[in-house]
Amino acid sequence: MHLGPGQAAHGDAGAPGTLAVLRSGPTPPAPGATPLVAAHGFTQHAGTWGPLLADLAADRPVAAVDLPGHGGSAAVDADLWGTASLLAAAGGHGDYLGYSLGGRVCLHLALAHPEVVRRLVLVGATAGIRDPAARLARRAADAALAERLASRPLASFLQDWLAQPLFRTLAPADAAVEARLANTPAGLAASLRSCGTGNQQPLWDRLGELRMPVLLVAGALDVRFTAAAVAMARAIGANAAVAIVPGAGHACQLERPAHVARLVRSFLA
Repeated sequence: MHLGPGQAAHGDAGAPGTLAVLRSGPTPPAPGATPLVAAHGFTQHAGTWGPLLADLAADRPVAAVDLPGHGGSAAVDADLWGTASLLAAAGGHGDYLGYSLGGRVCLHLALAHPEVVRRLVLVGATAGIRDPAARLARRAADAALAERLASRPLASFLQDWLAQPLFRTLAPADAAVEARLANTPAGLAASLRSCGTGNQQPLWDRLGELRMPVLLVAGALDVRFTAAAVAMARAIGANAAVAIVPGAGHACQLERPAHVARLVRSFLA
């Protein structure tokens, strides 16, 4: 994340068992502006949002959180429901923005702690794998990936991770590989074991419980997650909207940050 006005250069590590937070925003804070709490994707951390959060922090307080196993929260280990509670404690009442892993965490947060969420933005997120056999296969793949993390240099793992078809449209300059190297293999492996998609129980039948406004964002070139966004919006109901980012893939917030910032700012207004 590029440092914006009033943004700290380092996150607040907090007490053991809490999540590190990187805070930014206008100084003094804009009167009445609702804070935005942001949760990143796997292998990222609070400092890897690119220009997006610096843009949004121009007119509101922003708290970018390091999820368990990542960045300043590398020593924290929690499953998705536990992470949701930690995120609620770190972020407090506000608007929540989650990408991929962070989107799944924010979805759990909105279901477990709806009182802290004013509006919810989910980017490249899913409510889980419905098919039990496919979910079991993904759990085994996540476990194998976690084992691989322990046996090779992190730079090599990241090279393979970002070479997936999911990230084929993400330019190397936008991927922030050097920044991702601030993570640890042990922390990332723990995140996979505790919060991997294979360990997520499907939440499709609970989406109708969400009462806050929800924006589901996906890159137009990310066909799988575009379909997931449409299906999730249908299950949530009239309080949900879908925004498709043209010419972008899974990491649309990195590929087209100005476009995504406009979408988010309009939705939060």
